[in-house]
Amino acid sequence: MSGTDEVDYRIEGNSTQYVEIELDPGESAVAEAGAMMYKDSDIEMSSVLGDASGQEGGFFGKLAGAGKRLISGEGLFTTVFTHNGSGKAHVGFSAPYPGTILPIKLSEVGGTLICQKDSFLAAAKGVSMGIAFKKKILTGLFGGEGFILQKLDGDGWVFVHVGGSLIKRELKPGEVLHADTGCLAAMTSDVEYEVESVGGIKSMMFAGEGFFFVRLQGPGTVWLQSLPFSRLAGRMWAAAPQSNSGESVGEGSVIGGLGSLLKN
Repeated sequence: MSGTDEVDYRIEGNSTQYVEIELDPGESAVAEAGAMMYKDSDIEMSSVLGDASGQEGGFFGKLAGAGKRLISGEGLFTTVFTHNGSGKAHVGFSAPYPGTILPIKLSEVGGTLICQKDSFLAAAKGVSMGIAFKKKILTGLFGGEGFILQKLDGDGWVFVHVGGSLIKRELKPGEVLHADTGCLAAMTSDVEYEVESVGGIKSMMFAGEGFFFVRLQGPGTVWLQSLPFSRLAGRMWAAAPQSNSGESVGEGSVIGGLGSLLKN
């Protein structure tokens, strides 16, 4: 695919990052709804159905593209930011939770990047977003949080949000890596991947690592995230005060953990 807008960028921040994209007159960037942090006044916003990649087929083509986004966990609409003034203009996009923003030039990874379904943050206009399908029944039905993966096609810059710290692994031909399905952040399209069970019933019940992991085989590049959002959300839910009566006991209280038992 060609015709993607060529943009410049800079990434700022440590644990919670944002990316600032620099646009020349007539250039555009596309992002998930709600990702914008700030923009110059010469940049105009517009919501479009699908990914704004200029897919063929008129309304129905755009509707099909939007449907793919919906299946992959994204919204039906994306927001396009177009510089309609003169000189340089800037727009900033912030990550939704602590982590790292991974910039990838698609032309340098064969034109395609496979990533977690909710990791896309922003891109140069012209990048196409779809779904990476797997035909094997185990991968399709039991892959958990990693079984529906997003596919980004084009030749321009894409910005993917990775939870926690980022680990990059270059896999040699035939080299195999096992990873938690949620910790797989992104990979190049030449990596072979399948979802496998962790082993016996005892391992599945008591290992604490889930029932499945993803088997990655090189050659290719794999990016891993240390803090998937599902894991963060699960820990926050488990730590939140729970009360059947609708009352809450502050977690800083000495009797916070015992208070609910003593009430009964």
